[in-house]
Amino acid sequence: MRKLLKRLGTAVLFLVVALSLAPALVPPFLDRIYYRGPISDHFNGERFFNPGMPPPPRRDPNRFLRRWAGARDRAEWPDRVPVIPTVPPRRVAGEEMRVTWIGHATVLVQTQGFNILTDPLWSDRPSPLSFVGPRRVRAPGVRFDDLPRIDLVLVSHNHYDHMDVATLRRLWRRDRPLIVTSLGNDALLRSHGVDAVARDWGGTVRAGPAEVVVERVHHWSTRWDTDRNRALWSGFTVRLPGGAVFFAGDTGWGDGSWPREAARHGPFRLAILPIGAYEPRDVMMESHVDPAEAWRIFEILNPGTALGVHWGTVQLTFEAIGDPQRRIAALRRARNVPPDRFVVTEVGRTFSVPVLAAAR
Repeated sequence: MRKLLKRLGTAVLFLVVALSLAPALVPPFLDRIYYRGPISDHFNGERFFNPGMPPPPRRDPNRFLRRWAGARDRAEWPDRVPVIPTVPPRRVAGEEMRVTWIGHATVLVQTQGFNILTDPLWSDRPSPLSFVGPRRVRAPGVRFDDLPRIDLVLVSHNHYDHMDVATLRRLWRRDRPLIVTSLGNDALLRSHGVDAVARDWGGTVRAGPAEVVVERVHHWSTRWDTDRNRALWSGFTVRLPGGAVFFAGDTGWGDGSWPREAARHGPFRLAILPIGAYEPRDVMMESHVDPAEAWRIFEILNPGTALGVHWGTVQLTFEAIGDPQRRIAALRRARNVPPDRFVVTEVGRTFSVPVLAAAR
């Protein structure tokens, strides 16, 4: 009975979200123009697109939500998973690098006395409506008040689980960090009182001891569906003494050419790669890599260390909560790769990343 009520409640919640997002009910004024600029191989003058591939057919935006509500193959996640939060150091000096997975795509990287935060998410629901939508089952691995002063924030795109405006406002008010993102997202953030610097793919920004390169990945963007692909999506390379850091943000495999482009900006000391939110594949393959594809990216980038993220925090798709971790572990065993080379850890764990050795 409890499971039935839980499923009914989930269906009702997603129905409410579906209705709120249905194009017939969304006022046209929610289609915002975030960016104006020259036509390119990924911008047609109005909207961005993934180059080198035919555009996917326009789909009913509520198709996945309807499938979710009626799914029999969707794994049940627990309501809550206990998290032991950590308190990171205020700064990490020199070439030492300490990395903390805070949850979902949020990672704290500390090195050279410089604190970097990726796609910060502290809200309970990554949703257009704070009272409805998928809820995180793991609390942040660092309490916001225990977060050290942040110098650089990387925002990969404008989906709610990656651009959490409430968190970005708190960070902006507290620390005034340099926020780097891709085209159009700066205008969206400024509309919420948050300053940001935007670049096209291949553009660079200087940040303290680091140089940030905005990288091409394979994804899409929207806040309210009517503004679909009005802003660009990206990953990032952060060049630092001791070796570069690559953050993929959120990505599908696409034609597989983008990781080869990013690899030119290595060698990489650390690669932060998504490994979750991939089932069912017929729906998710254009948006998210699965663990096997994440492993291919790992092999192409060839970092000293990789960290698997974007799993086990918010149930966005059908796979079991621990499936990404199990699949990466199986790939490590099959290829005789040590666990500290491709790390898949618990939220709140801090680990050290060795200085990049000679090319492997």
